[in-house]
Amino acid sequence: MDDLLVLRKKILILSRTDEAYVINQLRKRFLINKTLRKKAKSRAYELVSYLRTDGKIGLMEILLSEYGLSNDEGLALMCLAEALLRIPDKATVDDLISDKVAPSDWERHLWKSNSLALIF
Repeated sequence: MDDLLVLRKKILILSRTDEAYVINQLRKRFLINKTLRKKAKSRAYELVSYLRTDGKIGLMEILLSEYGLSNDEGLALMCLAEALLRIPDKATVDDLISDKVAPSDWERHLWKSNSLALIF
């Protein structure tokens, strides 16, 4: 637990540090040679190609088709998903969910999806 607190303190300090400086330090610390970069790029292309040609529609695609970024509910879900990654305690999570979910008009989305995953 102490390690986690130390890391959080470092992150807090770095969040107030000049971005160019931080990026420079990260580049020095995590050098990637051309061979590794080429392998990573090749693997990324493989994964993206597979996902695009798979033909299966996943829950994320279904969710995005109904709750895109063009409506309040979609924006609320995106903000919530991003923020939940950084919240350390359950009480704050509950408060955030209430804050983001309550003001939206979720009922207008009921029965609009072609997927049973979003109907129930």
